[in-house]
Amino acid sequence: MTRTETTEKSILVIEDEDNIAIALDFLIGREGYRRERLSTGAGAVARIREMRPDLVLLDVMLPEVSGYEICQQVRMDPELAHIRILMMTARGSAMERRKGLALGADGFISKPFELKELRAEVKRLLTPDSEEGAEAGAGQGDTAPTSGGTG
Repeated sequence: MTRTETTEKSILVIEDEDNIAIALDFLIGREGYRRERLSTGAGAVARIREMRPDLVLLDVMLPEVSGYEICQQVRMDPELAHIRILMMTARGSAMERRKGLALGADGFISKPFELKELRAEVKRLLTPDSEEGAEAGAGQGDTAPTSGGTG
């Protein structure tokens, strides 16, 4: 994907941990995507409705409204259902992953994550012909410099 193609794509990051949000902002900006951040779950669905991002990077554990609730609300709205959602959590258990995917997330990544892994997931989800179920949230294992926080 060229930088020209990526500048047309927008990503909304919903993450309450500043250190993780800074790393995500750096990566997303470096890849050429337009980006915005919310640090709480409150108002997230309204902002998604206004912004209509191509992808939402959504933390599971957020103040006020959980990432699971946000994901479910987005999927229940026919006007937002096409928006891709990549959920992120520090509690990367199989049950957490199944819950996120069952609620309609397109992918699930455990924190701390490898930046290369995140980049690959973002690219997969923003590629027009990518299949929704194809190895959704494939990343488990390697760690990255995005540690800290519980969500």
